[in-house]
Amino acid sequence: MSHAEAIVAQPSPDSTYTDKMAATSGYQEDVESNDEKRNVDQTTTAFAGQDSLDNKALILKQDLRIIPLCAFIYLLCYLDRSNIGNAKVLNADTHHDLLSETHMTNGQYTIALMVFLVAYAIFEVPSNIMLKKMRPSRWIAFLMFSWGSLTVGLGGVGSFGSVTAVRFLLGVFEAGLFPGLVYYLTFWYRTEERSIRVALILASATLAGAFGGAIAYGVGHMNQVGGHSAWRWLFILEGIPSIVSAFAVWFFLPDYPETAKWLSPAEKELAASRLELEGSHGASKAMTWAEAKATLTDLRLYAHYAIYFGISTPFSSLSLFTPTITAGLGYSGLQAQLMTVPPYAVAYVCTILVSYSADHFNARALHSALFATIGAVGFLVSAVLPPTAYSARYGCLIVAASGAFACIPPLLGWLSSNLFTTAAIGLAIAMNIGFGGAPGQIVGVFIYKADEKAKGYPTGHWVNAGLLLFVAVGCIGMTFYYRRLNQAIRKEGGVRLYKY
Repeated sequence: MSHAEAIVAQPSPDSTYTDKMAATSGYQEDVESNDEKRNVDQTTTAFAGQDSLDNKALILKQDLRIIPLCAFIYLLCYLDRSNIGNAKVLNADTHHDLLSETHMTNGQYTIALMVFLVAYAIFEVPSNIMLKKMRPSRWIAFLMFSWGSLTVGLGGVGSFGSVTAVRFLLGVFEAGLFPGLVYYLTFWYRTEERSIRVALILASATLAGAFGGAIAYGVGHMNQVGGHSAWRWLFILEGIPSIVSAFAVWFFLPDYPETAKWLSPAEKELAASRLELEGSHGASKAMTWAEAKATLTDLRLYAHYAIYFGISTPFSSLSLFTPTITAGLGYSGLQAQLMTVPPYAVAYVCTILVSYSADHFNARALHSALFATIGAVGFLVSAVLPPTAYSARYGCLIVAASGAFACIPPLLGWLSSNLFTTAAIGLAIAMNIGFGGAPGQIVGVFIYKADEKAKGYPTGHWVNAGLLLFVAVGCIGMTFYYRRLNQAIRKEGGVRLYKY
């Protein structure tokens, strides 16, 4: 069976199809699919009532209940994972920083960063499976309580070994959050609605970066309060909100539309019809081996993973080293913490606007390609400028951060829009971030070398520029590939078309 024939034959992602999926192929069930019944062209995938006031009211009701809470959860997660970058330079001029008091070298610090990402890669897929088994509210609350407790524990570490051990455990429990939230949105929103909402959640990471610098600036003045250095207070004060918020998430994060008590029966019926063809389903059974095999052997998905690898290195390196980079731009002490705020603030606005545009024009790949190129230009110019061109290089940092962050939500929305079963969505999203994202983030740990401060960190800038150009080329290449597949599918009379 050709790939085009497979798409023609593929039924809709409902639980009946999941139960009947043939063991030899995830896409060969000879049944009449729902989208074939409705003669739906899935480049637009309209449904009855899409433009109705009831549909718009339902989306708004979901948004108000789900998106602010999810964004707040990710903000806390990002604060707790990236504050080690602030701790590294906080009060370093008085030797009351993380490295000085734990007697760690820069090489050991890099290892502590890397083990977090190793754990992150290993536990993402199992975590997404657990999210479906245990219900999103329960699993995410458990993760929050765990990583918050570990963050507080970092305030008491005293050696390289203890820092490394706690960071590994932090990676275990933070691994499931972002892929889990992306997967979670597929239970509530259609394809054309996801990128902007993923952006609103992911953009909270840029807010966390801005807040993290501002918080570190304030906490820096607590140095030696109660006999503790400011970096210890930073971990303690940023870990406590995650612990407390876990209880709110347990009770207030809704699991699935079909179980939401705050939706009326009519709203539940509308939610089900909205997601009948393109969404995950809370009532779907556990993933079968046939479904897992179909997803694991779908080679086109590995192209998506490779592209996501390319964006993960800039994302990781900016998350961990923005305080270090700004410290190399002529700023020192607490001022370096404060100057991390503008790049993240601008990136937040760009991420939201780009994701809205990507959904509005249904062109996620092209938006990601364009802004990956813009980010690459920012890194390239920063790499070739003289190390002492501080103002110009600071401007380049803002451009690079904005381009790098802005292209991530459309990439995730693009992937999920081309997956057709609940099980495939959960597994592929986790693999995308674990198989593609985590290795890329590990690379990001190593590229900003401590001994290149006087040179302006050229290695990090060149690597990030090259990878962002790779992302742009990959997006354009996959766009042409999907267009050719769609042409073949139309010739075969198929109705499920790939999106780009």
